[in-house]
Amino acid sequence: MVIAIDFDGTIVEHRYPEIGREKPFAIETLKQLIKDRHQLILWTVREGRLLDEAVEWCRQRGVEFYAVNKDFPEEDTEKNRHYSRKLKADLFIDDRNLGGLPDWGTIYRIINERKSLAQILEEEMEEQDSRTPRKRWWPF
Repeated sequence: MVIAIDFDGTIVEHRYPEIGREKPFAIETLKQLIKDRHQLILWTVREGRLLDEAVEWCRQRGVEFYAVNKDFPEEDTEKNRHYSRKLKADLFIDDRNLGGLPDWGTIYRIINERKSLAQILEEEMEEQDSRTPRKRWWPF
């Protein structure tokens, strides 16, 4: 699966143009997704030096992206007159999505188990309900 991932507010806390602190379990999850043979694209508004810093920050932590701000590594954005920053990805992970950014454990479950966020939340609620002791006088 090709997965486009935002940087600021998603992998790290939003401190643009600085690099914020890592979001809990972001790097571990990205490494596991790579190990699972997904192609990860860093998809960010950062450019130039700021982009290089973000790529290097990830690289130092063991995350190498398949591509950065393009569909594939060999894509020549300078020569391609039909170039568009719109990526062709199967999934986008971004803190600005509708509903906000789930935690990275939930993100991994969505990808690995191929379930929707709604399905995972429903399962968690059912599991919590099954562990909640019922009072004997309560009919439900």
